[in-house]
Amino acid sequence: MSEHPSRVLVLNSGSSSVKYQLFDMTDHSRLAAGLVERIGETGARLTHTRADGERREVTDAPLPDHTAALKAAARELAADGYGLDDPGLAAIGHRVVHGGKRFTEPTVIDDAVIAEIERLVPVAPLHNPANLTGIRTALELNPRVPQVAVFDTAFHTTMPEHAARYALDIATADAHRVRRYGFHGTSHAYVSRRTAELLGKDVADVNVIVLHLGNGASASAVAGGRCVDTSMGLTPLEGLVMGTRSGDIDPAVIFHLSRVAGMSVDEIDDLLNKRSGLVGLCGDNDLREITRRMAEGDEAARLAFEIYTYRLKKYIGAYYAVLGRVDAIAFTAGVGENAANVRAAAVEGLVGFGVVVDEKLNTTPGGEPRFISPQYASVAVAVVPTDEELEIATQAFALVSP
Repeated sequence: MSEHPSRVLVLNSGSSSVKYQLFDMTDHSRLAAGLVERIGETGARLTHTRADGERREVTDAPLPDHTAALKAAARELAADGYGLDDPGLAAIGHRVVHGGKRFTEPTVIDDAVIAEIERLVPVAPLHNPANLTGIRTALELNPRVPQVAVFDTAFHTTMPEHAARYALDIATADAHRVRRYGFHGTSHAYVSRRTAELLGKDVADVNVIVLHLGNGASASAVAGGRCVDTSMGLTPLEGLVMGTRSGDIDPAVIFHLSRVAGMSVDEIDDLLNKRSGLVGLCGDNDLREITRRMAEGDEAARLAFEIYTYRLKKYIGAYYAVLGRVDAIAFTAGVGENAANVRAAAVEGLVGFGVVVDEKLNTTPGGEPRFISPQYASVAVAVVPTDEELEIATQAFALVSP
């Protein structure tokens, strides 16, 4: 065992699930990973994966709440020799979605931090309560090990006021904390840094547009390692077209639907967040299925794809203008890493900006960071797999290590 504790457990607590990963920060190796699903529901199960790839499933243990779920995860970790009471555990890092303006960096959790995260629940009602449950449960299980909150919004707090503020009455906006916060920050931080490494440059010398494309999707403009703009706003609804979210929309659509369709605020909220985006346009939010349907001549799937990639192209152009000089465009997350047709369509017609992809490089699968642009291109286009859990572990370990 090393002289100092070197392991970090990362917890991502959702409303009915807990994801966890254990890292050894001496070499950033992943020692174990797991997922507890359907907490408090029939059919709850835990899937635990060891470093060697062996998987174990637990389906017979009662998992009525997060405390039971984390205890079950702790038992699986202990079976591999990594219990929560292990002296080699340096910290537990928690993903917290919303940190507001106050939390600009990873923070050791205490009562005051918990109270502030709770105060932010109104601006993150779906996420912060679940994150708090995970924090409180982990503290109950091991109050001695340092617990660190790593906030999705923190990376975006470097945005200048002219990018972060909406053009609303300032007194009203400030009274209700209405501003652009951005999300997926740990991913944007990790990918922008890895892109600089891929270029062989210091992150301080690189301007990059990061496109995090999963079921939720966001873009960011990163200048010298600092976010200067991002597509998501007060909530994750703003910006790109997503799997089930509309992204940018005329706010008067809300008033129109209320007056003309007689829809309530909750019904409109459900529409924009759960029944819009790709699924609203064509009934599917899986780009693989949409691509299959396009190949069969499905016009609804084709239109959904075009709307999705057109919005991407608009943000690439906007952030090119914001940055002035772009060294790289980095695609990441499930769609960004795997959908070659999305990447090609998003940059099509941008050759005048120095942005082009090589068809062979783009369509060749690979799990490592790689360029998909030809050597002559003035702007590198890259696929950079994200690792938000490793980023959380890295930030948490840096905060607590001697």
